[in-house]
Amino acid sequence: MNEVIVRDDVTLPAITDGFLPAITNLTNALGIPRGVLASEEEIQYAWRDLPRELKAIPIDLRGELVARMCIAVGSGLFDGAMNYIWNAAILQLRQKIRNFGLPIVATILNRDFEEKNLQEQTDSSLLELCLKLNIIDEDGFFFLDQCRSVRNNYSAAHPTMGSVNDREFTTFLNRCVRYALGDASSPQGVDISAYISAIKGGRFNQQQCLIWIDRLRNTHDAQRQMLISMVHGMYCDATTNEIARLNSIELCEGMIERFSNAMKSQLISTHSEYIAKGLEDKHTASLVFFEKLGLLGLLNESEQHLVFSRALDRLWLVHNGMNNFYNEAPFAERLAELSLQGAVPETIQDKFVSTVACCRIGNGYGIATAACSDYNLIFKSFSPREIGTLFKLASDKKTTLGRRLMSSGNCRHHFKVAIELIDPQSVPTSVKKEYDDFMG
Repeated sequence: MNEVIVRDDVTLPAITDGFLPAITNLTNALGIPRGVLASEEEIQYAWRDLPRELKAIPIDLRGELVARMCIAVGSGLFDGAMNYIWNAAILQLRQKIRNFGLPIVATILNRDFEEKNLQEQTDSSLLELCLKLNIIDEDGFFFLDQCRSVRNNYSAAHPTMGSVNDREFTTFLNRCVRYALGDASSPQGVDISAYISAIKGGRFNQQQCLIWIDRLRNTHDAQRQMLISMVHGMYCDATTNEIARLNSIELCEGMIERFSNAMKSQLISTHSEYIAKGLEDKHTASLVFFEKLGLLGLLNESEQHLVFSRALDRLWLVHNGMNNFYNEAPFAERLAELSLQGAVPETIQDKFVSTVACCRIGNGYGIATAACSDYNLIFKSFSPREIGTLFKLASDKKTTLGRRLMSSGNCRHHFKVAIELIDPQSVPTSVKKEYDDFMG
């Protein structure tokens, strides 16, 4: 944003024959010392540096205020020149906010924001708003805020505390040009009404989804956070149709790498509010939202326990139901996806290991072949603690896993196939004997 675009050189007329002698004649006519104004050397240096800064200003912004600044510099009135170029910078920042979209700014600020409100902004609050909208970055805010202080204390706008020389003025000018005038572009806010209408409309095609993801990426952080939070709220709303939910998840999946810590914190806060207010439907939907985006690790252990427990209960119900060989695969796939998002909570590990192992070895009549790849994936990722739990359950004839292994040769065969996927180096010493017995 702060890179100055190089434009054609600007050629200014010489001032030695006109401006400088006129200044001396004026001070003589008024009977005041020549030293009360900038010296001829300071004026010449400032005038010499002007073209380099002016060529960085787009032609359409080289208006009346820039012309007045040049005349003030040629006259040695650096305090007046500072005021002119500062006013030009402020006017351009206001225009960038208009380009961004006043209705969008109003939504971000959560209050009315029309042209009148923009005009009433103090220079300080205007800079803060530009920072929030990403019109200027932190460097730009820092240097322009310094310019604001200098302008208030040393320019012709107020009674001055002192005077500035040519080098101080040139630095002031450079910062105004670099961070406000030099770059005519500004980020475009996302049209929120169009954004909501698109999500709630028909199912996104690939191109449509990419367009909205690109718009989210190109807007500023504050609006991006608000729009993602809005999508989360829509997803958790019971009145939202399934098409809108699918669109919401697809957008977030495309933006997941741009989720800042502040954005994640906002999502967690909203999720926690659903719990605190007893909004069970929204809480359940929010859990699914976190799960689908692979963000379960952001939630506390009790929340993760709940997600895993529900997934295990559903898998076990299907496994023990009619046609389980044909119906298990989707439930096994979901559990595998959950397990890859992070460590399984310790409070659910026994149930997790038992359910996966029993489903993997079948019930003596066969196994759900389509689900085996997911079960194998889970076996490969078992932690040492989960491996220890696996062999303790397998060796205990009172457990479901132990009973199946004792009563069915097919189950024992499938169990051996599964445990061959486990890295022997990960087997805890406490169950090494049990592991060797099954492998033998």
